[in-house]
Amino acid sequence: MSDTPVDSSKRTWLVATGAAGAVGAVAVATPFVSTFQPSEKAKAAGAAVEVDISGLKPGEKMTVEWRGKPVWIMKRTSDQLESLKKTEAQLADPNSDRKAYPTPEYAKNQHRSIKPEIFVGVGICSHLGCSPSDKFQPGAQPSLPDDWNGGFLCPCHGSTFDLAGRVFKNKPAPDNLEVPPHMYLSDTKLLVGEDKKA
Repeated sequence: MSDTPVDSSKRTWLVATGAAGAVGAVAVATPFVSTFQPSEKAKAAGAAVEVDISGLKPGEKMTVEWRGKPVWIMKRTSDQLESLKKTEAQLADPNSDRKAYPTPEYAKNQHRSIKPEIFVGVGICSHLGCSPSDKFQPGAQPSLPDDWNGGFLCPCHGSTFDLAGRVFKNKPAPDNLEVPPHMYLSDTKLLVGEDKKA
């Protein structure tokens, strides 16, 4: 090993080129590393949605989008709530015990909601992902039983759901409609996609 001193001008060039190389490496790595962060579109798709339900009248349903899914918010009438008791024996999972689409604890009740009159559910059939149609009118109708109490009918393969999104027995849909996480910010403001208690 030689004790020959390194020329100071060479040392300056070595330090300068090393520093430039490090800056270049950081410049190249930054865009690459930033691809691991979720995009603004992805953040927006998963963000909670605030909904004003003050104009929702009994018997009406509105739809909002959350994570690219239609979320139904329905204000049920007292007759519609009463109909939920009549369908219990005909349902595949009346207590929402199945785990494919876990129901939040605050919605594990007959009306599947925080407030009995307000139903919040994802409007996508658990069979093949079709969107069920509103069939709120009780009574005999095409593709529905004569003792129909109102609910939803999936036009793809005939799965039927009551007004709490619970699937009837012997239907292609394997599970009830999903109840998304949600909470009330006030009596007229609902936040879909977030639940501080969960």
